[in-house]
Amino acid sequence: MMSILELKNVTKRYDDKLVVDNVSFSIREGETFGLLGPNGAGKSTIISMICGLVKADKGNIFIDSHSISKDSIAAKKNIGIVPQDIALYENLNAIDNLKFWGTLYGLKGNLLRERIEEALEITGLKDRAKSKIKSYSGGMKRRINMAAAFMHHPKLLIMDEPTVGIDPQSRNHILEFTKSLNEEYGTTVMYTSHYMEEVEMLCSSLVILDEGKVIASGTQEEIKRMVSNEENIEISLTNYTNDIGLKLDKLRAVSGVNYKNGVLSVVMKISEKNGIQDIIDILIHNDAKIQNINIKVPNLETVFLNLTGKNLRD
Repeated sequence: MMSILELKNVTKRYDDKLVVDNVSFSIREGETFGLLGPNGAGKSTIISMICGLVKADKGNIFIDSHSISKDSIAAKKNIGIVPQDIALYENLNAIDNLKFWGTLYGLKGNLLRERIEEALEITGLKDRAKSKIKSYSGGMKRRINMAAAFMHHPKLLIMDEPTVGIDPQSRNHILEFTKSLNEEYGTTVMYTSHYMEEVEMLCSSLVILDEGKVIASGTQEEIKRMVSNEENIEISLTNYTNDIGLKLDKLRAVSGVNYKNGVLSVVMKISEKNGIQDIIDILIHNDAKIQNINIKVPNLETVFLNLTGKNLRD
């Protein structure tokens, strides 16, 4: 699958401050990709460079194989941007706002009308289409802002913290909207957020930045494995005996065993391929009755803290 976005050795300085330090990563067509980092990590500068608002000092950025520095018009046609700040005309209604942005993207006639109707439908705001934007809640404004960015059906939609400061209902709308863009329209999404649970829910792969550098990249599972070569297996069972614990302790794959209140917790080395099967075999052969098995791996919040020494909201 081809890359819709590719950064190659991109560097940016402001005066003597190195903001983006030789960053390289790519986003495959059709995926939802997370760009993570604490404040000051370089995310906003990278987004500005992708959109052609800021020029890289070194390196290059390609959008659908078009260089943003050498073929910027062709490159920009393929992207939509949902900025952190609302970019709407408060004294116009939703239809007129969408008409304005759609016209800027070159839409007109029946196609423009169809896209406005589609935008109102997927944001759930058809009933407020003729209300002025200044009468909208913060969450409703963000939903229209997203719709405006999608009017021209871009191949890549960049969503920069789209759920900041909104109510839970609107947040759910935005998350469902993002999923539907990806699943139903095939839109590639770059998503930044200070809410790790959103990234875990939406993003198949991600890059973690800190102080302008890429410190981790890959799928969620690959990144989680970076900080731990062990996983915790919780097994609900009956008929447990101390003899079972002694036998489990002798397995090469096992580095810890604990049994409490009907739950056996086993710390297992990931590198041992047959570890889980060996554990289950011992339980079965010793007449333990297994009710449930739950494999717990580190979540992204834990990984992020481990890699950067900071919380995502720092």
